[in-house]
Amino acid sequence: MITKYLKFHNPQLGLIALAYYSIPITLVYFVQKRQDLPFKWILLLFGAFIVSCGTTHVMEIWTLWHPTYWLSGFLKFITACISVYTAIILVPLIPQALALPSPAQLEAANRQLSVEIIERKIAEEALLRVKVELEQRVEERTFELRQAMGQSIATAATAQQQATKLEFTLRELQQTQAQLVQSEKMSSLGQMVAGVAHEINNPVAFIYGNLTYANEYALDLFKLVQLYQQYYPQPPADIQSTIKAIELDFIEEDLPKIFASMKIGADRIKQIVLSLRNFSRLDESTIKEVDIHEGIDNTLLLLQHRLKTRPEHSTIQIIKEYGNLPEVQCYIGQLNQVFMNILTNAIDAIDALEDSNRSRVMGNWEESFMLPLPTIRIRTEVVDSMSVMIRIADNGCGMTEKIKSKIFDPFFTTKPVGSGTGLGMSISYQIIDKHNGHLKFISAPLQGTEFFIQIPIHINPN
Repeated sequence: MITKYLKFHNPQLGLIALAYYSIPITLVYFVQKRQDLPFKWILLLFGAFIVSCGTTHVMEIWTLWHPTYWLSGFLKFITACISVYTAIILVPLIPQALALPSPAQLEAANRQLSVEIIERKIAEEALLRVKVELEQRVEERTFELRQAMGQSIATAATAQQQATKLEFTLRELQQTQAQLVQSEKMSSLGQMVAGVAHEINNPVAFIYGNLTYANEYALDLFKLVQLYQQYYPQPPADIQSTIKAIELDFIEEDLPKIFASMKIGADRIKQIVLSLRNFSRLDESTIKEVDIHEGIDNTLLLLQHRLKTRPEHSTIQIIKEYGNLPEVQCYIGQLNQVFMNILTNAIDAIDALEDSNRSRVMGNWEESFMLPLPTIRIRTEVVDSMSVMIRIADNGCGMTEKIKSKIFDPFFTTKPVGSGTGLGMSISYQIIDKHNGHLKFISAPLQGTEFFIQIPIHINPN
């Protein structure tokens, strides 16, 4: 009976089992392909329920041949659990499933979305056109701004160039004005010095030329007096009283000394006159080969009144360390002006330091004797076959960094108002530059200053 049953139902059971197992496979494949499907886990539960149901049917056939009822019961239990769990879960999902839109609703929504997409495309195209127009306008405006900025930069550059030219012209004008003022002052001073030298030279030459004859005449008169005394040893009382009154013996002894002193004084005046004439050099505005040492000595001679002992200042010692210099081509009048400016500033610096030291050590005799002796040292040397060096150093008050940075600026001076023009060092720098030379210095507060004047031996006037 069972055999007949199996023979009749076996193909049917196989088809049922195949259906039971193929449906879950189809559901799993569907779920994998539709990841966006809502509630896809419920389909997996249905697949699990169908598999368990199919397995239960298979177990019914299996138990006919093999009585493993416990396994069949266990599978039925699992099937019941899955079915119950699926039913429980399915109940609350029904409202949500019912809330899902129908195909008609979806189609209407799709049509609405298509319309919105078209409208958005139209809006995007309009926005794109506006963007292109704005970009074009921005480019045009940027180009205009760049052109305007370029014109502004060019205008600013032109204005800067003009301002630079004006500043350079103003500086040149100031320097030219300062040079003209100083040249006029030196020219007037030179004319005055030359005039004074000329006026002094004539009477001095007359005195100097007649001193010899006066001395000879005096000696002749003394010889005559001696002859009178020899032949008339007892002159009358009036002559004796007169000889005693005038102290003839003293006159005879002292008069030659007076003539000798007068000759020395006349020589000194002649040297001063010669120095004045050499310093002014009004007739030497061209380049000449000269002795640099002579120009320095003439300048020092004119400054003797400031170098010797004065009531308020000590004597300034001059140390000359002259080298064996060749004659140098230069504008000697202008070079003497440089020597005068530097030496005058050196004397001022020494006097300023001496005034400061005097007020500091007032009453302290031991410290006052330890102060350095005011000194100006002048050195000359040949640098090479092309140039010579003149070094003028003092042990005065020195200069600060602020003063050193402005020492060659026109109209800059550290002296009180009315005591200096501030043109001396500026013009000195220009004069040395005119000689194709270099004017440098080193200085430190309370350490003195040293100027270095380097000029070529043969100057190129061009």
